[in-house]
Amino acid sequence: MGEIEGTYRVLQTPGSRLGAQKTVGVSTLESGQNLSTAMGPSPAKTHERDLPIKIRMLDNTVEVLDIESKYYGQTLLTEVYKHLNLIESDYFGIEFQNIQSYWIWLEPMKPVIKQVRRPKTTMLRLAVKFFPPDPGQLQEEYTRYLFALQIKRDLAEERLTCSDNTAALLVSHLLQSEIGDFDESEDREHLKTNQYLPNQERIEGKILEFHRKHVGQTPAESDFQVLEIARKLEMYGIRFHLASDREGTKINLAVSHMGVLVFQGNTKINTFNWSKVRKLSFKRKRFLIKLHPEGPYQDTLEFLLGSRDECKNFWKICVEYHTFFRLFDQPKPKAKAVFFTRGSSFRYSGRTQKQLVDYIKDSGMKKTPYERRHSKARASTRASNTDVPKQSVPFTEGLRTSGSPASAAALFHSVHSSAIPTPVLPIFAETSPSSLDPRAPYTRIPEKNTAVPTEAAGRKLMQQPGSPVLQGRPVDHPQLSSLMLKSPLGLNPAFQVNLNAAGQGSSPLLSPVLSDAGGARIEEDDEMRRKRCPTDKAYFIAKEILATERTYLKDLEVITVWFRSAVIKENAMPEGLMTLLFSNIDPLYEFHRGFLKEIEQRLSLWEGKTNAHMKGDYQRIGDVMLRNMRTLKEFTSYLQKHDEVLTELEKATKRLKKLEMVYKDFELQKVCYLPLNTFLLKPIQRLMHYKLILGRLCKHYTAEHQDFADCCNALKEVTEMTSRLQHSLIRLENFQKLTELQHDLIGIDNLTAPGREFIREGCLYKLTKKGLQQRMFFLFSDMLLYTSKGVTGTNQFKIHGHLPLHGMLVEESENEWAVPHCFTIYSAQKTIVVAASTRLEMGKWMEDLNMAIEMAKKSTEKSDMLLENSLCSRSNRSSDEVSLEQESEDDIHSSRSSLDRQSHHRANTTVHVCWYRNTSVSMTDHSVAVENQLSGYLLRKFKNSNGWQKLWVVFTNFCLFFYKTHQDDYPLASLPLLGYAVSSPGEADGIQKDYVFKLQFKSHVYFFRAESKYTFERWMEVIKRATSSPARSNLLLPKDEKDSHTD
Repeated sequence: MGEIEGTYRVLQTPGSRLGAQKTVGVSTLESGQNLSTAMGPSPAKTHERDLPIKIRMLDNTVEVLDIESKYYGQTLLTEVYKHLNLIESDYFGIEFQNIQSYWIWLEPMKPVIKQVRRPKTTMLRLAVKFFPPDPGQLQEEYTRYLFALQIKRDLAEERLTCSDNTAALLVSHLLQSEIGDFDESEDREHLKTNQYLPNQERIEGKILEFHRKHVGQTPAESDFQVLEIARKLEMYGIRFHLASDREGTKINLAVSHMGVLVFQGNTKINTFNWSKVRKLSFKRKRFLIKLHPEGPYQDTLEFLLGSRDECKNFWKICVEYHTFFRLFDQPKPKAKAVFFTRGSSFRYSGRTQKQLVDYIKDSGMKKTPYERRHSKARASTRASNTDVPKQSVPFTEGLRTSGSPASAAALFHSVHSSAIPTPVLPIFAETSPSSLDPRAPYTRIPEKNTAVPTEAAGRKLMQQPGSPVLQGRPVDHPQLSSLMLKSPLGLNPAFQVNLNAAGQGSSPLLSPVLSDAGGARIEEDDEMRRKRCPTDKAYFIAKEILATERTYLKDLEVITVWFRSAVIKENAMPEGLMTLLFSNIDPLYEFHRGFLKEIEQRLSLWEGKTNAHMKGDYQRIGDVMLRNMRTLKEFTSYLQKHDEVLTELEKATKRLKKLEMVYKDFELQKVCYLPLNTFLLKPIQRLMHYKLILGRLCKHYTAEHQDFADCCNALKEVTEMTSRLQHSLIRLENFQKLTELQHDLIGIDNLTAPGREFIREGCLYKLTKKGLQQRMFFLFSDMLLYTSKGVTGTNQFKIHGHLPLHGMLVEESENEWAVPHCFTIYSAQKTIVVAASTRLEMGKWMEDLNMAIEMAKKSTEKSDMLLENSLCSRSNRSSDEVSLEQESEDDIHSSRSSLDRQSHHRANTTVHVCWYRNTSVSMTDHSVAVENQLSGYLLRKFKNSNGWQKLWVVFTNFCLFFYKTHQDDYPLASLPLLGYAVSSPGEADGIQKDYVFKLQFKSHVYFFRAESKYTFERWMEVIKRATSSPARSNLLLPKDEKDSHTD
């Protein structure tokens, strides 16, 4: 194997983004030496001449700096930062292209001439090196301006890939910052001479449309908007390093504030968080990531880069990113070895982000005011207004007046960017000539003369499982966690946010990706609308019918339009199955299209301006419902065939490889936001919704009301249909869940065996020789499976054990093992000890297990025979230790090839949410969730934001899905609600609005505002019922009692 050439042990920093107070890593500084003394110029001989170094600044101007030949990189960096009067300098660096034409960061601890082969002809350039996840962490407005210039450069060089709408919105904010308010002729002329994007002519109309909406926005606000949009994009701050995995699959590696990222193309497929990384190292071309062991998983991952230099370069970047974002303090100096050294001694030698933030806060230079001007003369009128802070800036020419001594400033010679031919990557956005002094735009002025608007420093959208997926960012958000969102976090596969004209915010404190234009204006419009719209409860019930019908029709289109197109394009489905599937669902789709139009027309008349104040024939919905329920009754035969459709489709996907591939690929598309076979259940589930809504109307009306009789008759019609289809729906929901789990589990072939029923899935901790290990348990009517999820690319759950229910015994064992919420499961094969996260969870598992064991006793079919046929060649092991050793071998083998055989999944499916939230869901919970689905417009607000954003929200399958409008084909983000608590805001939340409810999971808090008391109560009701997951005994109530809450 040979020796490892470079290693870096990663310090764990639990609970802190910036790191723990202890530091690791070794600096190359000698004992008693500091950074400034180490970086001073070496004593130069008198005959040595200065080297002219050309540096391209972020505004695309070129500066020439004369340095001595033995200058270290830090000296060059210091001179550049002094020249710019840049305070938050540690976010930046200088990069250059080596002989192989890939970009290298200039190292502070080495002489420049030892890094740059041909310093006289090489063009260096200033660039952002560390991209913080939140631009609010940037304390200085000037720093945000330079970051905006970096985003501009990345767009031009096609590093920041995004949708056309997002690109157009970004360019529109750049235009506003550079040339001021919208003027169509001047905008077009400017876009002709300045190339912000490759092929920008194609979206020029969108750019102008967005720019028209930014009137009055200052350059500072525009810079903030650019950063807010960019940080939600998956490619924000990403620099690819070409590599391959052990199987030879081509991938891209990158590093960010959260850890090491793996991409296939432009799609992120894996993230190795710093908290899970123990050591980074490289050996020749091999880059190694050693993870903290979690049970029996493989703990070392290997990637192959193009050359040793590329591998070492990427390793250095990872070391610097980890130190900057995760540590509190600079690494301590390391004493030099006496005889010899082994491996690379490279360590990050600058300030960490924590040190930088503390320095800015403690110094008197925080947010020192300065004057900014637009580069166009026509902007001077608005800029000179004394009521507006003077923060205009020439976007392409913004350099601050040097605060350094004259001797340092004299080292620079300004050169117009067009005068020097450069062999580096093409820069599309060239500097426009201007009569203004390029050093003038940033002039420090006394603080007492100017008031600078305070900008919020800290709204973070977490992209992880507790947050909406944006990427995504866990969505942490998801980070929403991306929304994460990203994400996720991030919780959901990466998606590209598709923005439209309403997607940009007018305030620098609001995220354009997540906020509407003019939040205050939205609230005013809503207030006016409330005043002129009906206030009767029946109107809001009718409006709920309209909103949910719109969502239902979109769900049908997933099958009738999108899936049909996919299978026809690939010719993947047999003619007989095509006929069976679409001949049953097409008539239903056409009927509901007409039904939706009728409801829209009736609601339009009901809430129209001319008749909203008076009672009339149009202020009712019962007649429309009765007429259409009678027509829908004729389609019962189609609904009864859905059982056959679902079964035949599942058989065909197992039999036909081509159809299986089309099926799986389609489930990865954004429009298929739920498992595909879930959409086939929607027609029968929709009947249940009609029954509940009509029952609510009948309870609201008095017997004398003109709409009462029609509503009661419509309820009678739909009740007849649901009673005939109830048994079929229960069977179909069980079959759909089993097929969904079949795709998620590795190690079982025919999970959909006849007679098997799904009962509960969830996370428990199994006691092993290594202590408590997280496992995912699946309880069926004949067996109990336990599985684990690896930390590598695969997203499926691998079966570790299976226990037949026949002869099983369950008993509480907290006292015996001294483990909270612990119980023991005795079976014929083995005995296992597990612990739940709470006592309530333990009670649910024990109740369902005992119920399932009783059911198994009464069953005449022996579960042992069923298991023998269903499980894939797994020997029965009597020892848990043997199974643990085998798990480790299997997982090592599977993880090595995980990157080229990705098993994609949606992070909002219940099995994955249960894993991350340490909870469980039963089939009864699924049935309750089916009854509690809702759609409609809501205003959303984050915990630390000021504005409200209007979104179309769909609640289904324990998850909120967010759309810009009800006409969108796919969601922008999602928020799984298992584990969330819903309540009204308290005084500490500072919400002074009516009809607001609060969703909270740990530190993740969201506020949603409804339009009326009825709508507010409905959202609270459906979320509570679908996410509270009560014990089974509480759900087995008569139907009348369960519906009593709707009165």
